Order: sequence, then C-alpha cells, then structure tokens
Amino acid sequence: MSLAEPAALAVATSAAPRLDVLKRLTARVKASLPAYLLLLPSLVFLALFTYGAMGRVLVDALYQRATPKAPLRFVGLDNIAAVLADPTFTGAVVNNLIYAVGTAVPSIALALLFALALARTHAVNSALRAALFLPVLIPMVAASALFLFIFLPNVGLLDYYIGRLLPVLPNWLGDPDIALYAIMIITIWKNAGYYMLFFLAGLQSVPEDVMEAAHLDGAGPYQRLRHIILPELKPTFLFVIVIATLNAVTQVDHVFVMTQGGPSNATNLVLFYIYQQAVEHYDIGKASAATLLTLAALMSLTALSFRTMANREGGA
Repeated sequence: MSLAEPAALAVATSAAPRLDVLKRLTARVKASLPAYLLLLPSLVFLALFTYGAMGRVLVDALYQRATPKAPLRFVGLDNIAAVLADPTFTGAVVNNLIYAVGTAVPSIALALLFALALARTHAVNSALRAALFLPVLIPMVAASALFLFIFLPNVGLLDYYIGRLLPVLPNWLGDPDIALYAIMIITIWKNAGYYMLFFLAGLQSVPEDVMEAAHLDGAGPYQRLRHIILPELKPTFLFVIVIATLNAVTQVDHVFVMTQGGPSNATNLVLFYIYQQAVEHYDIGKASAATLLTLAALMSLTALSFRTMANREGGA
C-alpha cells in the first residue's frame, strides 16, 4: 500500500460525517420550506411595518431637525434626555399610570364577575354575553362621541338623571380633578366584555370533578372560587393584565375626541403626548424618543409577565 492511500482514506472518513450533516440539513430545509413560504407574506409585512418602523424610530430618536426642511443633525441621547426632563411627559406618564390602574382593575374585576355569572351556556346567558360584548364592536371614536353627549354639562344624560341629587353639577370633562376619571368610564364600559371572553375560556379548564368533589365536601361558593377557580385562572389573569396594559397605552382615540389632553393636561396620555410632539410641534426626535421609552417599558412588563407565567408552569 502506498503512502497516498491511507491519506486518501483519512480524508474520505473525515468528510463522511460532514456530508451526512449536510444531507440532514438539506432534508430539514426541504421539509420546512412550505411552512416558510406560507409565512413569507406575514414576515414581509412584519419587516416593513413593525420591525422596519421600530428601526426608523430608533434612528429618528438619535437625530434632530430644527425645521421641517432643515437637514438632520445627530444629537445622540439628547432627545431622550429632553423627554425625561419635560414635565409634560412626566405628567403624561403619571396620568397613564393612574389611567391604566383605574381602567384595568375595574375592567378585569367586572369581566371575571360576568364570566362567573354567565359560565353556563343556555339561551339567556348567550344573549347576555352578546349584549356585554357589543361595546367591543363599537369603534372608539363613535363611542367617544356617544359619551361626549352623555357628559355634556347641564344638558347631558348624566346631568339630567343625577342633577336632582347633587347641589352643584360637575363639569365632567372640564374639571381637571375629574376629567381623567370620566374618560376611564368609557374604557371600562368598552373593555369589560372583551376580557370576559378570556375568562370564559379560562373557566373551561377548571376540572369539573374537582369542583364536584369540593361541593360534596361542603366547600361553599367562596371557598371554591378562592381555592380552585382563581388558582386555575392565574395564566388567564396574567394574559389579560398584559392586554389591559397595552390597551391603556394604545387606546387614545377618546382623548382626541373628548378632551384633546385637557383641561390643563389632566387627560394627556403618553400616546397623545407623542402625537403632539410629532404632529403639532413637528419634533420627530422627541416623539421618537418618547416612543422608544414607551416601547421599552411595555416590553419589560410583557417579558416579566411571561417569565412569571413560565416560572409558574415550571414549578407546577
């Protein structure tokens, strides 16, 4: 045997595993190709309108333009510093936190109450579910116009029915002390039926045999709710809390229609602040910086919620 033959044998032996890996990789790509082709339109839309937009916001946050026709000027983190130092932004964040808590907690509590009351399926409950879900189908602009008529001072429906009970009629949308709470009402009315659907779905996972055994052992409705139903609904609660928080930040149509952020910025929310900076003041840098800060806060909250859910499932 010549010296070249062992060398050639060693090369062929080392190349065989590589060839096998390449064949497996090719087979896996061929098997996955139809799925990726089906996902391609969605991936294109995500790239153009989600990730592309996020990239554009990131770039805009690092630049500043003195006038609409002036050239861009790199300013680094100055826009973020300016937003954090703006008392209007700080007030909008505080308003949004109050708005988020003041809408999410009552909406979720009402949704759970509705789901528990309408859990059994029959004709009456189905009709009531549809009635409670109906506000979700009404566009926020149309609902805001309806509530604007309800909140009209002296002549609105609310003042008409409670005017005989109060010595002084409040200006629901014109008083800085109560305007934010007034616009919370429309959000609670609109979202409670939506969250009810998630709790109705979550109640389907509660084991019937455990409920029956608890009933036979003498557990009352409150004990069954506390020790069986609510623990089973924890993943639903986490999901609904995330959705409610996102809604509290992204639902701003009623502010446009009803208050324009007033009076005295009492109803100015973060998204409306971003709109003011971008459209009214044409300060794209500050608007982009405020958007980045908002996205960072929302992504952190979402990651924390899903980590909590994952830890719970891992512990179970």
